[in-house]
Amino acid sequence: MLIDFEPGDYVENPANKNWGIGQVQSIIGNKVTVNFENFGKKVINIEYVKLEKIENG
Repeated sequence: MLIDFEPGDYVENPANKNWGIGQVQSIIGNKVTVNFENFGKKVINIEYVKLEKIENG
């Protein structure tokens, strides 16, 4: 599984867009901790949940 983002990047969960934009806090193995603007901190297993990176610019 290729992880194409790193801490500090902004992402969203296409399946739960109401969570808002999240900022990646840490990545450990397949688990990515993201702090979402509307949902708070969430640990996401990227084997099961696809996150989309938001390009800045």
